[in-house]
Amino acid sequence: MPKILRLSLLAILTISFNACTPSLPEIEKNLATERLLPLPVEVQIADGFAFPINANTPIYYSEEVVAPIAQKIAALIADLAGYDLTVAQGSMVPGAIFLNLDTLAAVDNDEAYQMKISQTNLQITAPQTVGLFYGMQTLQQLLPLEIKDQTAIDTLLAIGAGTITDYPRFAYRGSMLDVARHFFDVTTVKTYIDYLAMYKMNVLHLHLSDDQGWRIEIKSWPKLTEIGGQTQVGGGPGGFYTQADYQEIVKYAADRFITIVPEIDMPGHTNAALVAYPELNCDNKARELYTGTHVGFSTFCTDKEVVYQFVDDVMKELAAITPGPYLHIGGDESHVTAKPDYIKFISRVQKIVNQYDKQLVGWDEVVLGDLESNAIAQYWSSAKNANTAAEKNLKVIMSPAKYAYLDMKYDTTTKLGLNWAGVIEVDKGYQWDPAALEEQLNDANILGVEAPLWSETVTNLEEIEYLVFPRLPGYAEVAWTPQSKRNWTEYRVRLAKQQGLFDQLGINYYRSSKVPWED
Repeated sequence: MPKILRLSLLAILTISFNACTPSLPEIEKNLATERLLPLPVEVQIADGFAFPINANTPIYYSEEVVAPIAQKIAALIADLAGYDLTVAQGSMVPGAIFLNLDTLAAVDNDEAYQMKISQTNLQITAPQTVGLFYGMQTLQQLLPLEIKDQTAIDTLLAIGAGTITDYPRFAYRGSMLDVARHFFDVTTVKTYIDYLAMYKMNVLHLHLSDDQGWRIEIKSWPKLTEIGGQTQVGGGPGGFYTQADYQEIVKYAADRFITIVPEIDMPGHTNAALVAYPELNCDNKARELYTGTHVGFSTFCTDKEVVYQFVDDVMKELAAITPGPYLHIGGDESHVTAKPDYIKFISRVQKIVNQYDKQLVGWDEVVLGDLESNAIAQYWSSAKNANTAAEKNLKVIMSPAKYAYLDMKYDTTTKLGLNWAGVIEVDKGYQWDPAALEEQLNDANILGVEAPLWSETVTNLEEIEYLVFPRLPGYAEVAWTPQSKRNWTEYRVRLAKQQGLFDQLGINYYRSSKVPWED
């Protein structure tokens, strides 16, 4: 599939009717057999015939704020079936798809939605527009991909009768894309955002700085990108985002109800900054550009005031272009920073972050600092640090490397990826409970789940896709679906039914032997 057509389809997946009662065909279809990912909280099958969609099906919405979602549904159906459906503000009438902003009884969750399907109507109701967006993603999965390019489709384009009531287990559901080890352009990041939106994930964490490259323009410190952004792992050309590029990414994500979490890693993983500005080193000597993958050798000079002025300037500029609530400061693997200096640095940097009305997020080592209660620890390695975070009443993001790192190999024969945390086949990536890994962690103190993709071994979108798919839908389900409803034996069948979507989008996915693919 040409890239332009492919991106157009991804964007579609994620942006007067006759007053008399129409004569609707009687189509039998079972809602229980669909390929829904993540699995909804509740699916009730109803007696009666399916809701048919044809060229005369209108899409009505309750208020103007819902119009963009209604238009995206119309575009999705147009892409599949060629129908140019009427889209307008109105009310539910026989034969229509209706999007309605309203409260949901007994569901106290801003991201919730309910879809009611009968032979005469398909209605999606949600308390917020984000819920309608997630309802749209569910509807997209209910539309049969096999109708594309067929002419006799009237009896195929139908949704089985029933009611879907759905809301997420965790508020934070995301992935990290490392653009520092290898740089990826705006178009690639947008495609990654579309993949997250397909599975109701709502966070993209961008790892914007590391030893190998600085990837975000900071106007008060221009050499960060002029010098620090000019290379990457293996010695390639590197690159960076202007602030305008970054704001374009932020807006694209927001249109899909995804929050961007920018990370500036410190005090370690800072060689690219130390090359650009020697005064950030204790000896005032510039470092050399670095294109390898060894970690833990770099650090800011935590005793120098210029370092904290630098951090303040960077956080100030980043906060101004980041509408989301979080700024990630890294904090991991700072092996050459003395522990007292590390503790002092983290504690002081949190005050800088808070000064700009943002919440500090850091890898689990940051719990060593004197953190305020709004700080968030991202558990990747140390169970002790994760439990300490709980003891300090801090929220925790679950990214345990041995289960959730997308850059780990599937098995020992996989060419791409690393294996320092072990290999992660599709079943291992799915079969873990965030609330059962450590003694003091539970649903109440877990903010959510994030699956990081570090980029030491990936250089382009096709390589990204190979490590991300088919594991990404599993992490989405870990974060969304109640633990009591998750079952690998059943999940692998639903995952196999994603094959048609992967193929239609041209996704370069790993054909795991654990999944019963169609061929």
